[in-house]
Amino acid sequence: MNEPPKMNEPIIVIDDDETMRRACRAALRRTGYQVETYADGPSGLKRIEEVRPGVLIVDLKMPGMSGMEVIAQLKAMDTDTVIVVITGFATVGTAVEAMKAGAYDFIPKPFTAEELRAIIARAVERYHLSTEAKRLRAEKEHQTRKFITFVSHQLQSPLGAVRQYLDVMLHQMGDDTPVKQREWIDRSRRKIGLMLEIIADWLTLSKVEGGQLATERTLVRWQDLVVKTLDGLEISAQEKQVTLRNEVPDGLPAVVGDESALRMLLANLVNNAIKYNRDGGRVTVAAKASSVDQTVALSVSDTGVGIAPEQQPHVFEEFYRVKNGSTEGTSGTGMGLPICKKIAEELDGRITLSSEPGRGSTFTVVLPRDPKEKTPDEHGEVPQLGGA
Repeated sequence: MNEPPKMNEPIIVIDDDETMRRACRAALRRTGYQVETYADGPSGLKRIEEVRPGVLIVDLKMPGMSGMEVIAQLKAMDTDTVIVVITGFATVGTAVEAMKAGAYDFIPKPFTAEELRAIIARAVERYHLSTEAKRLRAEKEHQTRKFITFVSHQLQSPLGAVRQYLDVMLHQMGDDTPVKQREWIDRSRRKIGLMLEIIADWLTLSKVEGGQLATERTLVRWQDLVVKTLDGLEISAQEKQVTLRNEVPDGLPAVVGDESALRMLLANLVNNAIKYNRDGGRVTVAAKASSVDQTVALSVSDTGVGIAPEQQPHVFEEFYRVKNGSTEGTSGTGMGLPICKKIAEELDGRITLSSEPGRGSTFTVVLPRDPKEKTPDEHGEVPQLGGA
């Protein structure tokens, strides 16, 4: 017979039946587990906050605070505790609901000591796997942060210096410098610039994945960010003869997010809309609030090349770039849209794409809004935004 998995953390039993508490304590202590028992939910939860047990055994049907209420409060504590519920035959359906709420398993009454030990052994194994996975995630995040620091200092600085040297060389070249030589240096400058863009985007992506970018949760107004973003990209738009249109209405409720992260998201979307537009095209930024799901949807639309249906599912993948005859020669790293997607998801939102080849694309970002604010023209629905 295999030895049951051991655990340093205690097992807590919450049950209003004293006989059941004694039976659980005796069966589990015989196997070597630390066991504490409590007659009601409040006293058990108080102890859980103090010791963070590995496993909780809780009866679903108790006077006062029910087992389901205990589960709900335990989940709010954000512990790794594995929950096993005790249920009578008539409440097996409730046990299934408890598992949907976060319980790992259930044991119906009456049960033997061996049945209890078998289920708890599985729960303890689950606890070990969960805590080990958490440890590995923390270690991965630590290594990622170390690598980010390495990349930042060991790659960005020398590449930036090389580009500066090339800038000086180009500036000092006289009229008698061979055209081919000037062209090679210029190409080298542009390639190094692209490498620096890739490094910067990769660092940003790593920060998002590590939860280091969208860290704030404040009320942010799209109106202000859109004005600043469009002003900052006006020169790029003029170079392509692209018109920037701001159709974000006044009085739009604020969204809940991180201002610097949202500024980056919006700048990426507008910059892409300019780059992949046709000469003389338009970029339109619009927004609409919804009282149905308490969100604000902001769209960035262009009149550019559009994206073929078979390529659309891949646009949010890292390093993926849309390929067609119209996009050849357009610079980019293929990480702008993945960054936008991760920022939106980190802020409990989403980003979607609607596109038609030859007619342009619309990216829509939906984020939670401030529920206290209302708009005069709010109708409760978020219509299709944008359009050029």
